[in-house]
Amino acid sequence: MRHRNKGRKFGRNPKHQRALLRNLASALILTERDAEDEPNAPAVKGRIITTLQKAKEVRPLVEHCVSLACRAMTHKEAADALETSAERHTEAWRAWRQSEDWQQWNQAVAPVVAARRRAIRLLGDKQAVRVLFEEIAPRFVDRPGGYTRILQLAQPRLGDAGQRAILEFVGRNDRKRRAAPKPAFEDAPEPAAAE
Repeated sequence: MRHRNKGRKFGRNPKHQRALLRNLASALILTERDAEDEPNAPAVKGRIITTLQKAKEVRPLVEHCVSLACRAMTHKEAADALETSAERHTEAWRAWRQSEDWQQWNQAVAPVVAARRRAIRLLGDKQAVRVLFEEIAPRFVDRPGGYTRILQLAQPRLGDAGQRAILEFVGRNDRKRRAAPKPAFEDAPEPAAAE
């Protein structure tokens, strides 16, 4: 019996499982970056295709990382309001570093730094964390959860017939609902009454 043993093993040891999930989460986040000039640019932004089981397993990790980044956004805004406009290593900047304003800014920016470090630990990719905090989190700041969706594909994978699925961020590739046009009925001539 597998009491209290959650998660899929995928035929891998625990380190390999964690590496697999980190790589999938980083790959999904990195599809959001601007990569038009790169040779390995994503076909569709914010979307990866993988097996259904892997998508179900990596989804909570991605959701947790996005929630972490969204919670840090309020602290970032507070820190940006307290930050000085002086250039670094100038006299004005050094004076600001000695003032109480710098201490308030330091207290405000500390949760943002901690959140970024936590995300780096979860994802293992600094570029993915940068994209997460700068591009993805501002989009989902007002959303309370449910940042990703899983869509099953009908065609199985060639080679082993594995069930494939799309894992994507909501909001970018949404289908627009359109109201069906109202049918127009022509005025039909009334049938003649029987005499």
